[in-house]
Amino acid sequence: MAGKTFPWVLTPVPWADGPQWTRGLHDGLPLLSYGCAPRDKLATFRQLRAMGLRPNGNDPVAVLYVRHNSSKKVSFASLYLIETAAPVRPMTPAKWTALAKANLARRICVDCGRDRLYVVPTSTRQCWTCLEAESAEAA
Repeated sequence: MAGKTFPWVLTPVPWADGPQWTRGLHDGLPLLSYGCAPRDKLATFRQLRAMGLRPNGNDPVAVLYVRHNSSKKVSFASLYLIETAAPVRPMTPAKWTALAKANLARRICVDCGRDRLYVVPTSTRQCWTCLEAESAEAA
């Protein structure tokens, strides 16, 4: 049995003056297939971030879908208008300090209390030395 198909529908869209051909609606937003979205007007969140922009609190204006041939899965991504995006807020010294403290906490072993200069596993919060010593004691 075939998967869900998305037929072509003429829909009014916010990035063009007149209606455009889309693949229908998904959650109330125009649905676009891969390669059909205008790259100069719409972008995903990651594409905006790569351009040094953020959505600026605006909701997505369309949904992009990609069908993977090998796994037969369909993935969806929100699309935002590039013209309404704003520049990314710069990092302040307080944000840099908070980020450094958070990353330091991820590197400290709960057993020996030392900074291991790598992120310890979240399942045990132990460095490899303490984990191996504990498993050797148990054996």
